Amino acid sequence: MPYFRTLFMEHSHERLTKMLADRAQDGADRAAVDRKIWDTFGETWTVMFTDLSGFSRNVAEFGIIHFVQVIVESEKLYAPILHDHNAFIIKREGDSLMILFHNPKNALDAAIAMQQASQAYSLSKPPEDKVTLCLGMSHGHILRLGSNEIFGNAVNSASKLGEDTAGPHEILVTNDFVDAYDGDMQLQLERIEFKPPGSAAAFRVAYPHAVLSD
Repeated sequence: MPYFRTLFMEHSHERLTKMLADRAQDGADRAAVDRKIWDTFGETWTVMFTDLSGFSRNVAEFGIIHFVQVIVESEKLYAPILHDHNAFIIKREGDSLMILFHNPKNALDAAIAMQQASQAYSLSKPPEDKVTLCLGMSHGHILRLGSNEIFGNAVNSASKLGEDTAGPHEILVTNDFVDAYDGDMQLQLERIEFKPPGSAAAFRVAYPHAVLSD
């Protein structure tokens, strides 16, 4: 029964491919197919992207094994925080993590705790051993396929903020995240010049640093 098999989440790529093939047909009602795709795979999440500052520089100077060690140490710091804040790690690529949260408040609380843990850990470390975190977040309706593929404006904007825009110790968020946030912390925001694709604006979040380290 091939149709029954495609209903399992692990076969969602195959299911989407069939929908896209229908969408590509001459005379197809693309709006109707799009609605079906969103109804089938659409979910609302806060998306977080993390990156460790100085990857290329440290790899060139100290070697890849040293930096893998730094990545492992960062994961030891972040794992209990992410667990306590109900997160799902969707993907790990090198020194970057792609993480989902149902609740924007949990996401921001986790982001602050991750930054503070990184700073406290790094205080007594030499420069090459410091864990220096860059972090970006957005919120919105995304397509999720299987366990580790997500697509959407929130994914793209969080990625640009976390991997390409945020500096050491920074938490950057989109206007979509700010609009969705409903936590007990009063957000202190500084608008940044860069506007990630798919978002109207982006902001730097002010938060209490555990320590200031380079």
